[in-house]
Amino acid sequence: MPPSPDLATVALAVDRVEKNFPTGVQALAGISLRAHVGEFITLLGPSGCGKSTLLRILAGLTPPSQGSIELWPATAQAGSRRLAFVFQQPTLMPWASVQRNVRLPLELAHSDRRTADARVSEALALVGLSEFAEAYPRELSGGMQMRASIARALVTAPNLLLMDEPFGALDEITRSRLDRDIRDLWHRQRLTVVFVTHSLYEAVFLSTRVVVMSSRPGRIVGEVTIDEPHPRTDSFRVTERFARWYRQLSELLAGSAAPATA
Repeated sequence: MPPSPDLATVALAVDRVEKNFPTGVQALAGISLRAHVGEFITLLGPSGCGKSTLLRILAGLTPPSQGSIELWPATAQAGSRRLAFVFQQPTLMPWASVQRNVRLPLELAHSDRRTADARVSEALALVGLSEFAEAYPRELSGGMQMRASIARALVTAPNLLLMDEPFGALDEITRSRLDRDIRDLWHRQRLTVVFVTHSLYEAVFLSTRVVVMSSRPGRIVGEVTIDEPHPRTDSFRVTERFARWYRQLSELLAGSAAPATA
Protein backbone atom coordinates (compact mmCIF):
# COMPACT_ATOMS: atom_id res chain seq x y z
CA MET A 1 0.00 0.00 0.00
CA PRO A 2 1.48 3.41 -0.94
CA PRO A 3 2.06 5.90 1.86
CA SER A 4 -0.58 8.53 2.51
CA PRO A 5 0.10 11.95 0.93
CA ASP A 6 0.69 13.34 4.43
CA LEU A 7 3.23 10.68 5.39
CA ALA A 8 4.91 10.91 1.99
CA THR A 9 5.98 14.49 2.75
CA VAL A 10 7.51 13.70 6.16
CA ALA A 11 11.23 14.51 6.28
CA LEU A 12 11.71 13.68 9.96
CA ALA A 13 9.64 11.56 12.35
CA VAL A 14 10.43 11.60 16.08
CA ASP A 15 8.50 9.14 18.23
CA ARG A 16 8.48 9.27 22.06
CA VAL A 17 12.16 10.15 22.37
CA GLU A 18 13.72 10.35 25.82
CA LYS A 19 17.27 11.09 26.89
CA ASN A 20 18.79 10.17 30.23
CA PHE A 21 22.45 10.90 30.94
CA PRO A 22 24.70 8.68 33.14
CA THR A 23 24.73 11.49 35.71
CA GLY A 24 21.04 10.82 36.34
CA VAL A 25 19.87 13.96 34.51
CA GLN A 26 16.81 13.42 32.35
CA ALA A 27 17.13 15.87 29.46
CA LEU A 28 14.13 14.86 27.33
CA ALA A 29 10.84 13.14 28.06
CA GLY A 30 8.41 11.81 25.47
CA ILE A 31 9.28 14.00 22.48
CA SER A 32 7.19 13.27 19.39
CA LEU A 33 7.48 15.50 16.34
CA ARG A 34 7.12 15.44 12.58
CA ALA A 35 8.85 17.81 10.20
CA HIS A 36 7.45 17.97 6.68
CA VAL A 37 9.50 18.60 3.58
CA GLY A 38 10.09 22.31 3.10
CA GLU A 39 9.19 23.35 6.65
CA PHE A 40 11.26 25.75 8.73
CA ILE A 41 10.75 24.51 12.29
CA THR A 42 12.19 26.40 15.23
CA LEU A 43 12.73 24.82 18.66
CA LEU A 44 12.16 27.38 21.39
CA GLY A 45 12.37 26.92 25.15
CA PRO A 46 14.11 27.88 28.40
CA SER A 47 17.85 27.39 28.77
CA GLY A 48 18.68 23.79 29.62
CA CYS A 49 15.40 22.38 28.30
CA GLY A 50 17.16 19.98 25.93
CA LYS A 51 16.81 21.77 22.59
CA SER A 52 20.44 21.19 21.62
CA THR A 53 20.32 17.62 22.93
CA LEU A 54 17.29 16.92 20.75
CA LEU A 55 19.03 18.40 17.72
CA ARG A 56 22.11 16.23 18.31
CA ILE A 57 19.86 13.17 18.55
CA LEU A 58 18.21 14.13 15.25
CA ALA A 59 21.66 14.36 13.67
CA GLY A 60 22.73 10.96 15.01
CA LEU A 61 25.45 12.54 17.14
CA THR A 62 23.85 11.40 20.42
CA PRO A 63 21.75 8.24 20.84
CA PRO A 64 18.31 8.50 22.47
CA SER A 65 17.69 6.51 25.64
CA GLN A 66 14.25 5.55 24.35
CA GLY A 67 12.14 6.22 21.28
CA SER A 68 12.96 6.37 17.60
CA ILE A 69 14.07 8.78 14.86
CA GLU A 70 13.31 8.21 11.19
CA LEU A 71 14.46 10.34 8.29
CA TRP A 72 12.13 10.42 5.26
CA PRO A 73 10.33 7.31 6.59
CA ALA A 74 8.03 6.84 3.60
CA THR A 75 10.39 7.91 0.82
CA ALA A 76 11.88 5.29 -1.45
CA GLN A 77 14.84 7.56 -2.21
CA ALA A 78 15.64 8.14 1.49
CA GLY A 79 19.15 6.76 0.96
CA SER A 80 19.96 9.65 -1.39
CA ARG A 81 18.75 12.27 1.09
CA ARG A 82 21.33 14.10 3.19
CA LEU A 83 21.36 16.12 6.37
CA ALA A 84 23.85 18.70 7.57
CA PHE A 85 24.49 20.24 10.98
CA VAL A 86 25.53 23.81 11.83
CA PHE A 87 26.90 24.13 15.37
CA GLN A 88 26.67 27.09 17.77
CA GLN A 89 30.29 27.99 16.99
CA PRO A 90 31.83 27.97 13.49
CA THR A 91 34.36 25.20 14.48
CA LEU A 92 36.60 26.04 11.54
CA MET A 93 40.13 24.67 11.19
CA PRO A 94 42.31 27.73 11.95
CA TRP A 95 45.24 26.48 9.85
CA ALA A 96 43.14 26.02 6.70
CA SER A 97 41.70 28.54 4.26
CA VAL A 98 37.96 29.11 3.96
CA GLN A 99 38.00 27.05 0.78
CA ARG A 100 39.71 24.10 2.49
CA ASN A 101 37.33 24.31 5.44
CA VAL A 102 34.32 24.19 3.16
CA ARG A 103 35.85 21.33 1.14
CA LEU A 104 36.37 19.12 4.22
CA PRO A 105 33.09 17.10 4.04
CA LEU A 106 33.78 16.34 0.38
CA GLU A 107 37.32 15.21 1.14
CA LEU A 108 36.01 12.91 3.86
CA ALA A 109 33.55 11.50 1.31
CA HIS A 110 36.39 11.04 -1.24
CA SER A 111 34.66 13.20 -3.87
CA ASP A 112 36.60 13.69 -7.07
CA ARG A 113 38.51 16.96 -7.40
CA ARG A 114 36.46 18.48 -10.22
CA THR A 115 33.14 17.83 -8.48
CA ALA A 116 34.52 19.13 -5.17
CA ASP A 117 35.84 22.34 -6.77
CA ALA A 118 32.46 23.06 -8.35
CA ARG A 119 30.54 22.40 -5.15
CA VAL A 120 32.87 24.50 -3.00
CA SER A 121 32.59 27.41 -5.43
CA GLU A 122 28.80 27.13 -5.44
CA ALA A 123 28.57 26.93 -1.64
CA LEU A 124 30.83 29.97 -1.18
CA ALA A 125 28.76 31.92 -3.70
CA LEU A 126 25.54 31.02 -1.86
CA VAL A 127 26.82 32.61 1.36
CA GLY A 128 28.61 35.54 -0.30
CA LEU A 129 32.17 34.44 0.47
CA SER A 130 33.56 33.84 -3.02
CA GLU A 131 36.07 36.67 -2.61
CA PHE A 132 37.32 35.21 0.68
CA ALA A 133 38.03 31.64 -0.50
CA GLU A 134 41.75 31.95 0.28
CA ALA A 135 41.33 33.82 3.57
CA TYR A 136 41.92 32.17 6.94
CA PRO A 137 39.34 32.11 9.76
CA ARG A 138 41.34 34.59 11.85
CA GLU A 139 40.97 37.11 9.02
CA LEU A 140 37.17 36.93 9.08
CA SER A 141 34.58 38.60 11.28
CA GLY A 142 32.36 36.44 13.47
CA GLY A 143 29.52 36.70 10.98
CA MET A 144 31.76 35.71 8.08
CA GLN A 145 33.08 32.73 10.03
CA MET A 146 29.51 31.58 10.55
CA ARG A 147 28.84 32.02 6.82
CA ALA A 148 31.81 29.74 6.16
CA SER A 149 30.38 27.19 8.57
CA ILE A 150 27.04 27.33 6.76
CA ALA A 151 28.81 26.94 3.39
CA ARG A 152 30.53 23.82 4.74
CA ALA A 153 27.09 22.43 5.61
CA LEU A 154 25.63 23.35 2.22
CA VAL A 155 28.51 21.89 0.19
CA THR A 156 27.06 18.37 0.51
CA ALA A 157 23.75 19.60 -0.99
CA PRO A 158 21.67 18.59 2.05
CA ASN A 159 17.90 18.22 2.06
CA LEU A 160 17.64 18.62 5.85
CA LEU A 161 19.58 21.33 7.67
CA LEU A 162 19.89 21.26 11.47
CA MET A 163 21.08 24.53 13.07
CA ASP A 164 21.92 24.83 16.77
CA GLU A 165 21.54 28.52 17.67
CA PRO A 166 24.13 29.50 15.05
CA PHE A 167 23.76 33.28 15.46
CA GLY A 168 23.44 33.53 19.25
CA ALA A 169 26.95 34.93 19.83
CA LEU A 170 26.70 37.63 17.16
CA ASP A 171 25.71 41.28 17.47
CA GLU A 172 22.13 42.20 16.59
CA ILE A 173 22.92 43.81 13.22
CA THR A 174 24.96 40.81 12.03
CA ARG A 175 22.36 38.42 13.40
CA SER A 176 19.54 40.15 11.51
CA ARG A 177 21.59 40.05 8.31
CA LEU A 178 22.28 36.33 8.69
CA ASP A 179 18.61 35.70 9.48
CA ARG A 180 17.80 37.19 6.09
CA ASP A 181 20.54 35.10 4.47
CA ILE A 182 19.31 31.83 5.93
CA ARG A 183 15.74 32.75 5.02
CA ASP A 184 16.83 33.23 1.40
CA LEU A 185 18.88 30.01 1.36
CA TRP A 186 16.01 27.99 2.79
CA HIS A 187 13.62 29.40 0.21
CA ARG A 188 16.02 29.13 -2.75
CA GLN A 189 17.40 25.68 -1.94
CA ARG A 190 14.02 24.27 -0.84
CA LEU A 191 15.52 22.96 2.37
CA THR A 192 13.83 21.48 5.39
CA VAL A 193 15.26 23.27 8.44
CA VAL A 194 15.16 22.54 12.17
CA PHE A 195 16.53 25.59 13.97
CA VAL A 196 17.30 26.15 17.66
CA THR A 197 17.15 29.67 19.08
CA HIS A 198 16.38 31.63 22.26
CA SER A 199 15.19 34.62 20.23
CA LEU A 200 11.45 35.10 19.81
CA TYR A 201 12.12 37.73 17.13
CA GLU A 202 14.17 35.22 15.16
CA ALA A 203 11.55 32.50 15.62
CA VAL A 204 8.70 34.66 14.32
CA PHE A 205 10.70 36.04 11.39
CA LEU A 206 12.07 32.73 10.11
CA SER A 207 9.69 29.94 11.01
CA THR A 208 6.78 28.24 9.36
CA ARG A 209 6.21 26.51 12.73
CA VAL A 210 7.58 27.08 16.23
CA VAL A 211 7.76 24.19 18.70
CA VAL A 212 7.93 25.30 22.35
CA MET A 213 9.60 23.05 24.91
CA SER A 214 9.26 22.98 28.69
CA SER A 215 11.94 23.25 31.34
CA ARG A 216 13.97 20.07 31.92
CA PRO A 217 13.08 17.37 31.26
CA GLY A 218 12.19 18.85 27.91
CA ARG A 219 8.69 18.16 26.65
CA ILE A 220 6.75 19.76 23.82
CA VAL A 221 4.17 22.02 25.47
CA GLY A 222 2.86 23.80 22.38
CA GLU A 223 3.25 24.59 18.71
CA VAL A 224 2.50 27.78 16.78
CA THR A 225 2.19 27.89 13.02
CA ILE A 226 3.42 31.27 11.76
CA ASP A 227 0.89 31.70 8.99
CA GLU A 228 2.63 34.44 7.05
CA PRO A 229 3.78 34.42 3.41
CA HIS A 230 7.40 33.90 2.41
CA PRO A 231 9.86 35.35 1.75
CA ARG A 232 9.34 37.76 4.66
CA THR A 233 10.97 41.17 4.55
CA ASP A 234 12.30 43.40 7.30
CA SER A 235 9.07 45.41 7.14
CA PHE A 236 7.26 42.38 8.60
CA ARG A 237 9.20 42.85 11.84
CA VAL A 238 7.40 46.13 12.60
CA THR A 239 3.84 45.03 11.81
CA GLU A 240 1.04 44.37 14.27
CA ARG A 241 0.87 40.81 12.90
CA PHE A 242 4.50 40.24 13.94
CA ALA A 243 3.72 41.65 17.39
CA ARG A 244 0.74 39.28 17.78
CA TRP A 245 2.85 36.23 16.92
CA TYR A 246 5.54 37.47 19.31
CA ARG A 247 3.03 37.88 22.16
CA GLN A 248 1.56 34.44 21.55
CA LEU A 249 4.98 32.80 21.68
CA SER A 250 6.01 34.88 24.68
CA GLU A 251 2.99 33.72 26.67
CA LEU A 252 3.57 30.10 25.68
CA LEU A 253 7.25 30.34 26.57
CA ALA A 254 6.47 31.92 29.96
CA GLY A 255 4.16 29.00 30.73
CA SER A 256 6.78 26.48 29.63
CA ALA A 257 9.25 27.78 32.21
CA ALA A 258 6.81 27.67 35.11
CA PRO A 259 7.55 25.00 37.73
CA ALA A 260 5.47 21.86 37.43
CA THR A 261 2.66 21.39 39.97
CA ALA A 262 1.41 18.16 41.46
